[in-house]
Amino acid sequence: MVGIFDSGSGGLSVFRELRKLLPEESFVYYSDNAHCPYGEKGRDYIISRARWITDFLLDKGAGIIVVACNTATAAAISTLRLEYPDVPFIGMEPAIKPAVKSTSTGVVGVLATAGTLKADKYLNTREKWAEGVRIAEHVGQGFVELVEKGCTSGKEAEDIVRASLKPLLDEGADRIVLGCTHYPFLSDTIAKVASELVPERTVEIIDPAPAVARHLYETMDMEGLIRKDGFSIELDSSGNPEQLENAYGKLL
Repeated sequence: MVGIFDSGSGGLSVFRELRKLLPEESFVYYSDNAHCPYGEKGRDYIISRARWITDFLLDKGAGIIVVACNTATAAAISTLRLEYPDVPFIGMEPAIKPAVKSTSTGVVGVLATAGTLKADKYLNTREKWAEGVRIAEHVGQGFVELVEKGCTSGKEAEDIVRASLKPLLDEGADRIVLGCTHYPFLSDTIAKVASELVPERTVEIIDPAPAVARHLYETMDMEGLIRKDGFSIELDSSGNPEQLENAYGKLL
């Protein structure tokens, strides 16, 4: 069984890719929606929540855990790997490398939470891959809240996306890296707004979830963890369970 957790519904964007590669697998998904969003919370707080959720998922029978949250990955995954040495953990990492390799303008935009943008894990990734390319960064202000309430298109979503996307495009970005698992659910709106703001420029949106899914599959294959007993998913949350169930039905 694969355990997945996020601060809310955003990790469903990762689950969507996992299911493509593991159609016969069992999943348990935990939304920490009573504590969402994580982006402005402190590292110790997030580690505490990650420990509790890890224990919950292990009690449910998870053999591998996906930390389907960039902020939680940056804050907690190193601690989790130390404290649970027998459990494989798969985390999120902004896809800066493919963005840097494919940019035509020499400017890569990163949309992420404040917690991710100031984390050592992100800063080290940026330093490793961004030589010769300018990285423009902006918090996706209000993005998580949009996804949590299922508002991924329309005027409200476009107005909120425009406010955070425009500064990156103004700096010349032609690659937009999504550094939060909530953000892929806004990909169509991000693309629409980008085409309106810079119609002369081809802007590519880069979602790391497919690469994370491939990494998980390879790890499970190597560890002999892949099951073919038929698909199932259990949805659990720290807050209103209907919120997660509605998100699952609406977003997927």
